[in-house]
Amino acid sequence: MSRRARKLVWRGAWMACCLCGSAWGQLREYKLDESGNWAQTTAPEAGTPEARLDEARRLLADDQPGEAGSILDDWIEEHERKGSPYLPQAYLLRADATAAAGNEYTALYDYETVIKEFPASEEFVKAVERELDIGVRYVNGLRRKYLGMRFVDATDIGEELLIRVQERMPGSRLAERAAIELADHYYRSREMEMAGDMYGLFLQNFRSSAYRMKAMQRRVYSQIARFKGPRYDGAPLIDARVLTREFQTQYPVEAERAGLDDALLTRLDESSAASKLEVARWYLRRGDEVAGRYGLKRLVKEHPQTGAAAGAIAEMRERGWLADAAQLERMLEPVRGGGNSAGAESPVP
Repeated sequence: MSRRARKLVWRGAWMACCLCGSAWGQLREYKLDESGNWAQTTAPEAGTPEARLDEARRLLADDQPGEAGSILDDWIEEHERKGSPYLPQAYLLRADATAAAGNEYTALYDYETVIKEFPASEEFVKAVERELDIGVRYVNGLRRKYLGMRFVDATDIGEELLIRVQERMPGSRLAERAAIELADHYYRSREMEMAGDMYGLFLQNFRSSAYRMKAMQRRVYSQIARFKGPRYDGAPLIDARVLTREFQTQYPVEAERAGLDDALLTRLDESSAASKLEVARWYLRRGDEVAGRYGLKRLVKEHPQTGAAAGAIAEMRERGWLADAAQLERMLEPVRGGGNSAGAESPVP
């Protein structure tokens, strides 16, 4: 977003806030006249502290954040030790003026002041919301200013802001948005373990969210992406199978459309079996025949229809651990009785 576009967004937001007097302690009140236009009915008395805040608010709405900031600097310096009830408004206004001038990182100091020192104020939620917006922009690539130029990576700051929103307003819509934005950020960055964990937490904390299907689907993909090949840990594939079946149950139409179907389960079964075969052969190469033999037998029991199971059976026959068909039948008996979700018949003709 360009600087001009950001200014227009801030200006529109603050003009709306000015029309809504209740959000600002009703320093300035408006009502609709007979023609349907907003008409001012009351305003702070000239020369009062409230009037100066109102002037700063008007300047901010008129896209003059520098002038508004100057007024607010003087106002806060004069009143911050007097315990004025308008201090939360002043800090929030100054933060918004600073952000509207393109210095959102500096604005965080005043937002934090509102959040930490005035948690019971109406401005608390607004300050959290502003930090959420900055956090989202940072994790989506906005760089922080330094010496007037944007070249400092602010991803870690964005992540921290999204985490703080969830801590400060758990269960809220703001926390929901922060959680899904953080999970999506990890997913885009290919930090699949973090993405899977974050989507899992999101599903646990926001069970009726509109983002639930998306979170479940991406959690499956993140688990699959964690598997690096047969020579590596195959545990993510086990989780992926469970999560895929859960997604199929809850969203059968979308599962078919997205390819989270039985064909995917078959591929996951093949990959998991190949990983276990590689582990068993690694033990055999090391001379640990007990562990290797156990791994081969377990592979055949848990993945009887896979090509890796056929390879395991051939390995056991070559080593004399599988003397006849009857022994193989006994090995597969728990599978025949329905004890294995992979199901089916022996891969041996």
